[in-house]
Amino acid sequence: MKRPTPVQHHCIPKILSGQDVMGLAQTGSGKTAAFALPILHRLAEDPFGVFALVVTPTRELAYQLAEQFRALGSSLALRIKVLIEENPDIPAVFSNTKFLVLDEADRVLGVNFEAELRVIFQCLPKTRQTLLFSATMTSNLQTLLELSANKAYFYAAYEGFKTVESLKQQYVFIPKHVKDVYLLHILNKMEEMGVRSAIIFVSTCRSCELLSLLLEQLELEVAALHSFKSQSLRLSALHKFKSGQVPVLLATDVANRGLDIPTVDLVINYDIPRYPEDYIHRVGRTARAGRGGLAVSFVTQHDVDLVHEIEAVIKKQLDKFECKEKEVLEENITRVYKARRVANMKMMDEGFEEKAKARKAQKLKTLEEKGLLKKRSKRRKTEKSTEE
Repeated sequence: MKRPTPVQHHCIPKILSGQDVMGLAQTGSGKTAAFALPILHRLAEDPFGVFALVVTPTRELAYQLAEQFRALGSSLALRIKVLIEENPDIPAVFSNTKFLVLDEADRVLGVNFEAELRVIFQCLPKTRQTLLFSATMTSNLQTLLELSANKAYFYAAYEGFKTVESLKQQYVFIPKHVKDVYLLHILNKMEEMGVRSAIIFVSTCRSCELLSLLLEQLELEVAALHSFKSQSLRLSALHKFKSGQVPVLLATDVANRGLDIPTVDLVINYDIPRYPEDYIHRVGRTARAGRGGLAVSFVTQHDVDLVHEIEAVIKKQLDKFECKEKEVLEENITRVYKARRVANMKMMDEGFEEKAKARKAQKLKTLEEKGLLKKRSKRRKTEKSTEE
């Protein structure tokens, strides 16, 4: 890094001067270094204990941030420890914390994290600096800004939901039952297209697992990342992809935030996301830091309204991805259908559906214990009535 990006140029001096900061900037604009570098600078002056707490919405992002802090702070022999919730010494450990960072703040401040944040805030001193960074503005962030009574420094390189100019955004209009056939066609052409690695986004854990088994059956090297996998398997999948051992990562929206992998030249929306902001975060995994990239969305007749919503928000129309239908289907359809049958049988043999039901029951129980179940139901009803 030779020159600071705009978010770094504006926010780093304010953080070093001791101000609370809220920074809004596009994905791939250097937000991590904007808070990591000044924190490490302050830590170097007086190294001790837990100096800063960084809260993120996903474990993968936390793992990546830990790697970035280690790299940027390598001269400090920096160590980041996993703190166990039940440890009675936790409040004392945090008593001298100087910084609290909420990364992807729009999501961390959502209702899902309310109970966790309450516990964390009780452990932190009131004299800390609070830093919030996000790619999108939400009502929660706007309220926080108003509550700060303009004491916090607010930087916004934000013109609504936006995608970068260096990103090509295209679509393929196809029937749902041949999505896998078109996917195989594009993945087989990665080398020809000059694509080093690709992320394929799907809407459910089940689709993610099934698609990974199907592509493996077709002898493609892929890694799958979804929340039904154990944390060690999730990190292993991410490591294989980041290190170049496998060129394709299949993922649910657990991977749509913050992950920065420079070799990702292609993002495929196998399923169209329900909300335009999720589309923006997904396609933001490519064309980062001024590089080029391609996003291809598979659109069925049921997705047309969602795509129009996305286009209205990003103020751009998606271009058509050029491919010859006859060639795509003749080359791949028989192989794909055979592989799909085998993949479905493997899913049944592995007891995926039973595991999914057990996991859903456990999740509902946890939400009920936290008192969040009613809130989520209420929010869904509100969303439904708004849509109607």
